Amino acid sequence: MNSETELFTEQFCLTARSLIERHHTIYPWLPPQGIFFEALVQQAFRQSGWPEAQVVATTPNSPQHDLLIGDQRLSIKTETGKGTKVSLISITKLCTTEREPWDSDTLVRRTMEHLSRYDRMLILRAIWRHGLIHYQLLEVPLPLLRLIVNLVATPVGNRSGRQSLGGDVNDQNETVFHIHFDGADGKCQVRNLLVSRCRMLLEWDQPIPA
Repeated sequence: MNSETELFTEQFCLTARSLIERHHTIYPWLPPQGIFFEALVQQAFRQSGWPEAQVVATTPNSPQHDLLIGDQRLSIKTETGKGTKVSLISITKLCTTEREPWDSDTLVRRTMEHLSRYDRMLILRAIWRHGLIHYQLLEVPLPLLRLIVNLVATPVGNRSGRQSLGGDVNDQNETVFHIHFDGADGKCQVRNLLVSRCRMLLEWDQPIPA
């Protein structure tokens, strides 16, 4: 397999949806999150035709890709909180950059190094509505995230101690997302990433009990 191979086929997406629907028969009000969604993605690839030997999981919560599909390194994210917005994506932990020095150039470089560990990024989003969850399954283009290379992060907030840094990332005079380097926990967060700049793979409504 090479970088031109389509990972997120229609069969994969429909299989992932079916597995999420089965998840809800056990956990009616809980969207799959974190390592639980990663396990469903792993099964979806296998059930949609990938040989088991070509679907390899890494150590959970390690600072690298979550799945290796053929030769493609896949990062898997979820956004399932009640505050999830239809058109704006939040990634609460793109990576952790807690080491010193704590300055814009160093933080941007470390984030770019982290992004170099992936070839593709998949995210499951849950938008809560009355009586149902509206799911979005998307691919976040890594070239879009790599626009952070042009960021000059500036101090934000008023916390004592190490101050948070942040800034908008723009593309052709449009703000496409905001980066926040949290001074407290050292996490790099992505805020207000435009859904319109991502690849929508599948959307559906999942009924939940009243």
